[in-house]
Amino acid sequence: MEKQEYMDLYYQMVLIRLVEEEAAVLYQQGKVGGFLHLYIGQEAVSTGLISARKPQDRVITAYRDHGVALNCGLTANEVVAELLGKATGCSKGKGGSMHMADVSKNFWGGHAIVGAHLPIAAGLALGDLYKKNDGVTICMFGDGATNIGYFHEAVNLSKVWNLPVLWVVENNQYGMGTAIERASAVSEMRQKAEGYGIPNGRVDGMDVLAVRKASEEALEFIRSGKGPYFLEVITYRFRGHSMGDPERYRKQEEVKKWQENDPIGIYRNYLISNGIATDGELDAVDARVEVETKAAVQFAEASPDPAPEALWENIYVEN
Repeated sequence: MEKQEYMDLYYQMVLIRLVEEEAAVLYQQGKVGGFLHLYIGQEAVSTGLISARKPQDRVITAYRDHGVALNCGLTANEVVAELLGKATGCSKGKGGSMHMADVSKNFWGGHAIVGAHLPIAAGLALGDLYKKNDGVTICMFGDGATNIGYFHEAVNLSKVWNLPVLWVVENNQYGMGTAIERASAVSEMRQKAEGYGIPNGRVDGMDVLAVRKASEEALEFIRSGKGPYFLEVITYRFRGHSMGDPERYRKQEEVKKWQENDPIGIYRNYLISNGIATDGELDAVDARVEVETKAAVQFAEASPDPAPEALWENIYVEN
């Protein structure tokens, strides 16, 4: 990797963190409608993963999608505006927090229903297989989704049809407020791929470079025509499941322990200790992102609401 690539990974993770922190403030001010699921603590997952994809690779995810949207190339302006339900948002103010998308960037959206996007991912991959495209569908989901019927149906058929799909489970230790061991018969989510004969791996999701390397290897495996691959990424959300989460199910000591392994801090230390960047250079990135994020909030708040007639627009795809 060139220095700029290393710096861009840092920029993306800091951008996700600051946008999410601003989103939390906007939610508390009553400016964000519906639910709000923050990605704070999981920045290294989507940043490392999506940095390994090629332009033809599709990305589809669950409702914790703001960070994924930014990694796929959506601007902070578009993301914050969508959170506020404005016409300038990436989904024109109609999707909100859980339904961000931009097909032009091969980001096929966040999806609110747990596990429901997995069959869609299988369908996208099937389409690429039929068209003989050299694309891989990257499907991200939480550990809780592995207990849903959609998961087993989609994963099974992906192997039966040898689909070019990378299943990525973001194991952040909890499905809403339920710890993994209380809901899953196995502690390692990748074990569930074994039942379908799908090759699999596990990686530290707090280390952006480890995620990138594991993702590159998985995507190369799939692109070579060997069928699906299942990657379990071990991570942790620093905030609650959503903004309304009282977090009574986990102790503060546990949260603090994970926060000591902050993915941004880990990567910053790596860049400095390996002589890739200086404190001053990284501080400059922090400052630039802070300005960009504040500007995005101003842009979103000044943007217009969707017009009433927009209710009837974009209902069907026009060929």
